[in-house]
Amino acid sequence: MSDSKLVYSTEWTNGKPPTTQPSNAGSADGILRVRRETQGRKGAAVITIQGVAETEQKALASQLKKKCGSGGAIKQGIIEIQGEKLEQVMALLQASGYQVKKIGG
Repeated sequence: MSDSKLVYSTEWTNGKPPTTQPSNAGSADGILRVRRETQGRKGAAVITIQGVAETEQKALASQLKKKCGSGGAIKQGIIEIQGEKLEQVMALLQASGYQVKKIGG
């Protein structure tokens, strides 16, 4: 079937090949960006942390989850901590020696 045409593909959009997007892991300026998100989560708050080097993500996420007593995950280079823990997460990051910047409201 060499005459068949592609009907659907998730890899190409508008006839253009997919573009590789830079990972959010490890920002160039060394500042961690922390924000509270609820959009797309049925109103549940999640704290996201961007700018952590890829080699440190797993250990830092584990440490924050234990100290905050909550769940979380690492998705596309962004650490997510569940719950209304913004101030606690920022304090823990600063105590660990990171430069932290609050993003959003």
